Amino acid sequence: MSTEVALQSQVIQRAWKDPDFKTKLLSDPKAAIQEALGISLPGHLKLKAVEESADEMVLVLPPSPAAVMKTKVTPQAVWP
Repeated sequence: MSTEVALQSQVIQRAWKDPDFKTKLLSDPKAAIQEALGISLPGHLKLKAVEESADEMVLVLPPSPAAVMKTKVTPQAVWP
């Protein structure tokens, strides 16, 4: 399990058990996580928290790999 997945799981479980944490998480997710879990998040990181309902689903689209790649890969050799 990746660190990100483990953190998400920990945050979700905490929000289910602690209504005050959930309220803070929805209004200021970065501060809520830093205060409750003692995790320091990078200053440049933007964090959004949304709550799904029984008849709503949130679909998260990751960035396009082309947009993430800042340099073009140049092959060092070509197979003959």
